[in-house]
Amino acid sequence: MRRALAALCAVAAVTGVVATGCGTGTDDPAAARRDRPGPLTWQQELRIEDAQQRLTARCMERHGFTYAEDRALTLRESMPVRYVQDDVAWAEAYGYGGRIEARQERRRLHHPIAAYRQGLSAARRAAFDEALDGGDRFQVLSATLPGSGREVRKRLGGCTAEAEKALYGDPGTWFRVSKTATGLNALYADDLRRDRQLARAVAAWSRCMKKAGLSYPDPQAARDAVRENTARLGTAGAGRAFATEQATAVADARCARATSLRSVAAARETSYVDRLPGRYGEALDTYRRLQRQAYDRAVRIVPQRA
Repeated sequence: MRRALAALCAVAAVTGVVATGCGTGTDDPAAARRDRPGPLTWQQELRIEDAQQRLTARCMERHGFTYAEDRALTLRESMPVRYVQDDVAWAEAYGYGGRIEARQERRRLHHPIAAYRQGLSAARRAAFDEALDGGDRFQVLSATLPGSGREVRKRLGGCTAEAEKALYGDPGTWFRVSKTATGLNALYADDLRRDRQLARAVAAWSRCMKKAGLSYPDPQAARDAVRENTARLGTAGAGRAFATEQATAVADARCARATSLRSVAAARETSYVDRLPGRYGEALDTYRRLQRQAYDRAVRIVPQRA
């Protein structure tokens, strides 16, 4: 159970809760959540990513280079599989997304941008890199992670910086608030691990899975077993491996629905987010405002994926 909840806490915004509320100094957390901009959907976030690629490609073209945009996955295929996955239809079609991940890994290893860059002369390759990332002309962004106080840095320049600025405005502000918002779970992870209501919901999920003939203590254990089985069967047994993945993922999703695991996890995470110090409220507000701004700009740049 501890490992299961550790997995839950390790993923930022598992249920989208982090985006909806955080202590703001008010005595009414519910009112604070109502006043805060809501989170974007994963579809909206994907459209921002596509817009950033489109802007980067346009910039690279101005520098005389080709920059291939990556839209290999359909909108449906692009759905993120989080700790709680209760979309039964998606599970029936894609399992846990193992084949999608494998296809993306093959594309990563043979990415058209890398192939294009490798085909350039040494001088043109250096010019490509400078156009994309700024070469020696870059900005160093920094942010402090919640909880640990550790500082993280990022180099930003060239067309990458131009695209980010066009969507979010000041890159330094965006980097700071995004690292704060996506790192807040570190502040309540231990409490969530020990949460009795969430533990009972996961245990109910496990009992449901057992009735379906599958014995797993938590969703992460089910996925780990599927990955191990796929690796063990290899290419020759890919068909059998995917059939097992589908059956497990469908049972997982059905049990998540039957036990209301997503809503329980969201409610318990919200309860801990509401207790966070008020100083994080401003960063969250800015994070969501800049995300919404980026999305509003993205819809004028790229269509939503089919």
